[in-house]
Amino acid sequence: MKRTHLPLNGLRVLDAAARHLSFTRAADELAVTPAAVGQQIRALEDLLGVVLFRRTPKGLELTDEATAGLDSLREGFLRFEEAVEAMQAGQSSHNFTFAAPRDFFGAWFAHRLAEFRKAQPDTRFHMAGGAQTDFTEANLDFAVRLADGPGDHEGVLLRPGRVVAVSAPDGSRGWIAWPGGPAPDGEEPMMQVATPGQALSAAMAGLGRTVLPLELVERAIKSGELIAEGEIEDSRYGYWFIAPRPQWRQKKVKALVAFLTGEA
Repeated sequence: MKRTHLPLNGLRVLDAAARHLSFTRAADELAVTPAAVGQQIRALEDLLGVVLFRRTPKGLELTDEATAGLDSLREGFLRFEEAVEAMQAGQSSHNFTFAAPRDFFGAWFAHRLAEFRKAQPDTRFHMAGGAQTDFTEANLDFAVRLADGPGDHEGVLLRPGRVVAVSAPDGSRGWIAWPGGPAPDGEEPMMQVATPGQALSAAMAGLGRTVLPLELVERAIKSGELIAEGEIEDSRYGYWFIAPRPQWRQKKVKALVAFLTGEA
């Protein structure tokens, strides 16, 4: 019989009924009714073309056909259990594989991960790539992205979206633009770059002014490397901690989210 056609539910019922030699006790174990157990056994017998149990004055007995397959069946279920445990092991491990914008990682996120690791010294992190790294290809536990929401994933906003225009104290007045970044109406950019991190580097080098997420420029403003040109403004884009639902449910991911959002 092909693997895709295996009657796994019926085999599970057979295993329980064979161990107890009682449909009633098997039903208690499986949280179903004795009638449901009987239906599953009859359906399995019809599918296999053999009789699995016979009723005697002493109760249920296994037939030779049923006995012949039980050892292999139970070995198979043992392997299933081991497979499930292996797949769930990552939930309780302390190893994280993630992706994040490198500029945000350096300016804000790395410091939070360091604080988390002080509380969880066994934690290990592997940064697999930038913001758009594919979850499946890189086997990510989570990612951080500058976006207006979590998209198709589960997620939480790490910081409210806020932006500020900045420039170097003696820098050029030209505009540095980046995809998705705010820009003055009608002003042609002096420089076009690919990421907020590149815009930050260009501004700090004195190449012009730009608008960036507050998390990227807070330290540079405090140190005097950059000056804020106006007030901090709200933005619909913020840094989101996201993960597909299976990863989101992992205990280790829940613990990290709780720490980062102050709920730990």
